[in-house]
Amino acid sequence: MSKFKSLMGVDYERYKNHVYRVFLNCTLIDNKKDNEDKYAIAAVLHDVGIWTDHTFDYLYPSIEQARIHLTEIDRTDWIAEISLMIYWHHKMSKYQGTHEHMVETFRKADWIDVSLGLLTFKSDKKKISENRKRFPNLGFHTFLVKESLKNLLKHPTNPLPIFKK
Repeated sequence: MSKFKSLMGVDYERYKNHVYRVFLNCTLIDNKKDNEDKYAIAAVLHDVGIWTDHTFDYLYPSIEQARIHLTEIDRTDWIAEISLMIYWHHKMSKYQGTHEHMVETFRKADWIDVSLGLLTFKSDKKKISENRKRFPNLGFHTFLVKESLKNLLKHPTNPLPIFKK
């Protein structure tokens, strides 16, 4: 994560807290320790394309950053799974397909955070609230709204390219 600190500037802390909240939400939904490294990598990289490629159409740039990182740490066997986790993390309905458990867990975990805990997918509301207090928003959602509005003005026919059906 610190690799991107200078690139993110003032957004670093707010994104870092989002990453922690998403990761912790993953562990609330799926308590298998074997999956934690994959969730951690996906959490760190899932939105990073916003900064690396200066775009709100950041899914493919984020997937590329995941591919680079997984190659560097000799985990190319995880590329397909983590790529799917990143690509589908804004899917509005249940994901069904390859690596379904991991993709769906990550999708739910991100939605819990993006919804400010309004969506819980039957996860422990108290723990979600505790995690939100431990890792405060710091304006992350305001940042997302501003970026969405900028993208709407630039691309009125495709205002939210990151959302999948």
